[in-house]
Amino acid sequence: MDKKYILARQLRKNLTPQERKLWNLLRNRQFHNLSFRRQCPIGNYIVDFICRSEKLIIEIDGGQHNIDKNINYDEERTKFLESLGYKVIRFWNNDIDNNISGVIEYLELQIIPHPDPLPQKRKL
Repeated sequence: MDKKYILARQLRKNLTPQERKLWNLLRNRQFHNLSFRRQCPIGNYIVDFICRSEKLIIEIDGGQHNIDKNINYDEERTKFLESLGYKVIRFWNNDIDNNISGVIEYLELQIIPHPDPLPQKRKL
């Protein structure tokens, strides 16, 4: 079996507290009846959460993602995932810990279609 699939399986068994908290809200189609997978390999990467039908990837970042080396890695990773047509949304651990309702509200804004804007006022 490919190393990334073995690693993904290990990561699924050892979720961070923040990943577990968000997973409890996304699993079993609880979030707008959408199917999410966790710790899913895509290319050479393993994404935290993915909804294939919405082409949406959710990443939860700890403080280690604020180091220059990791910032560059994350940017490269995001460009790759976006090249496949995915939208990548990143949240910090403290967003999950301190504002989970705001996280869910933001996710809803990403998946619920917005109505067309109002027509422009006609000039007379």
